[in-house]
Amino acid sequence: MALLDGRRLSRPKAQGRNLVRNFVRNSRPVRPWNPASGSLHRIATLRCVLISLFALTVVCASPLPAFGQAEVNDVHIQPREVEKDKTSEQVAAQSLVSPSLSTHVRPLKVDVDLVLVPVTITDPMNRLVTGLEKENFELFEGGSKEDIKSFSSEDAPVSLGVIFDSSGSMSSKMDRAKDAVVEFFKTANPQDEFFMITFSDEPEVINDFTSSVDDIQGKLVFTVPRRRTALLDAIYMGITKMREAKYPKKALLIISDGGDNHSRYTESEIKALAKEADVMIYAIGIYDRYFPTEEERLGPALLGEITELTGGRAFTVENPNDLADVATKIGVELRNQYVLGYRPKIVMRDGKWRKIRVKLLPPKGLPPLRVYARTGYYGPQE
Repeated sequence: MALLDGRRLSRPKAQGRNLVRNFVRNSRPVRPWNPASGSLHRIATLRCVLISLFALTVVCASPLPAFGQAEVNDVHIQPREVEKDKTSEQVAAQSLVSPSLSTHVRPLKVDVDLVLVPVTITDPMNRLVTGLEKENFELFEGGSKEDIKSFSSEDAPVSLGVIFDSSGSMSSKMDRAKDAVVEFFKTANPQDEFFMITFSDEPEVINDFTSSVDDIQGKLVFTVPRRRTALLDAIYMGITKMREAKYPKKALLIISDGGDNHSRYTESEIKALAKEADVMIYAIGIYDRYFPTEEERLGPALLGEITELTGGRAFTVENPNDLADVATKIGVELRNQYVLGYRPKIVMRDGKWRKIRVKLLPPKGLPPLRVYARTGYYGPQE
């Protein structure tokens, strides 16, 4: 009951029921018959909402698929029985395959114990000596003379890597050093592959393995000198990168103007790594006449010791204008090496260092010759 203009009004009870029935039928509320029916209208609206929620709950609980669910269920398709049978047949067939060919077991490792030793011969004028034969060489492991089973002087494909110093001290030499890199790669064969590492505070691979000199040259354009010298870290990265090489003959060329002053790895760690890796290391040292720091003064000895361990060589360049010629000389040297192969008479699988010595038996009439070869290798462990 409500008062309107001082008069008491009555509202039929059927009015509320009709209001609910009209809301359900028309999906929208019916306006109350007068302003005093607002409370009844809210009650009717709440009842309709509850009825609608109940109906929606019943529909969702129905076993019939709802609209849009079929596409989601397709992601979890179970294999048919025929496919299961086919898989069983494949498993049965795989059980007949040799265990050494299975990807789930360790394959049989065949170790022929063949040791390859690249050798470079030069005369007193530091010129290459070619044309020698197998009979001109003797090879020793420890104190035991070994029989040379294979001998080659052919130009085989090489995996090459250049480690390029881009530290701040290279400012006045950068352009000619870049030219030296290009000249070095010009001596490459079409089958060769090479990569490029630059280093200042830290090393960076600026070009992965490629057979295109243009790729390397394009990346060198953006190399600018800056900061300090992490030479040892760069050598570590170069030797590690060589694990991806596809050719057995591998070589690194270091172009730098001094020692190390910003590496995490120590000199002894890099020397041990160089001895273990089957990678020849060459170096071109661009040194000033006066060394401003102690590490730069020790730079030539550092590069000389590391390269000697691997059978490579270190070249000293006082005039940057000579860089390109020296780089070309190293490239030609890599093409004119002798490769001696032997199987050790005594094979001890202890993983220890085996010392190698190559002795030259030159033909009569030749001047004293110098031999460059790796000093040893680590024996197998199993």
